[in-house]
Amino acid sequence: MSDSGKAPSFDRPRLVVKKILAKLQREGDGAVVRRGIGRELKNLDPFLMLDDFSVTPPAGFPDHPHRGFETVTYMLQGGVTHQDFAGHKGTIRTGDVQWMTAGRGIIHSEMPAGEGTSNGLQLWINLSSRDKMIEPSYQELPSHEIARAEEDGVEVRVIAGESMGVQSPVYTRTPTMYLDFTLKPGNEVHQNIPGSWNSFVYIIEGEGVFGIPNSSPVAAHHVLVLGPGDSVSVWNRSSSKLRFVLIGGQPLNEPVVQHGPFVMNTQAEINRTIEDYHYAKNGFEMAKSWRSQ
Repeated sequence: MSDSGKAPSFDRPRLVVKKILAKLQREGDGAVVRRGIGRELKNLDPFLMLDDFSVTPPAGFPDHPHRGFETVTYMLQGGVTHQDFAGHKGTIRTGDVQWMTAGRGIIHSEMPAGEGTSNGLQLWINLSSRDKMIEPSYQELPSHEIARAEEDGVEVRVIAGESMGVQSPVYTRTPTMYLDFTLKPGNEVHQNIPGSWNSFVYIIEGEGVFGIPNSSPVAAHHVLVLGPGDSVSVWNRSSSKLRFVLIGGQPLNEPVVQHGPFVMNTQAEINRTIEDYHYAKNGFEMAKSWRSQ
């Protein structure tokens, strides 16, 4: 039992209001993803997409643009090498996180590093209208710098937000929590979630009971959308470990107009973005000359 080491005393526990199986689809250049948000569930303000991706050389995600949101890439296995048209380059490996604010414009590539299959999660988080055209930036956390805690058969890695008395150093322009929980068999966890936030769970491995004790167990690769409340409870009643991410964020309550990798508030802004990209201006100045190596 765990929430900063205390038994739960929540007034409004969140229940599962929607369950979605993330189905396999092709993406990029030969990569495979399970898209939990962005397909059947179009979005969950402020979240635009969640992909559980698998990529094996020579497949990958070659040069492509973004504008108007953030991408959070969390490696579960293997590695991905990222490079962009501003000269930023690096490799994230198992347990590492890259939090990229695309802002007014990025063109980058994401390709597997080394042999074998690389697997991870990529989350797209919308930016408010006031932040959509800010300068691009990165926050990168190697695995050993991610805050973590372990108690009573529950381990948490705090990518954003706070849990079990530890806090992430990541700055979230759109207020966000991103927690990676592992529960040993027979254990449970109870986690606070700000009442005004939208939240969901994605199950990476195993199966668990979410929301109320008598609900049916749910297996890996499901997204569980949580209803209103101030907390969520999870039980692992299986004989294997349960691993899931709990993600929540403050809704922006703004219009969302998306055209592939561009996310703005109006169709006129999307039209300007397409023009900026085509004519290599207003943040895409290097679009015509740059190619990843």
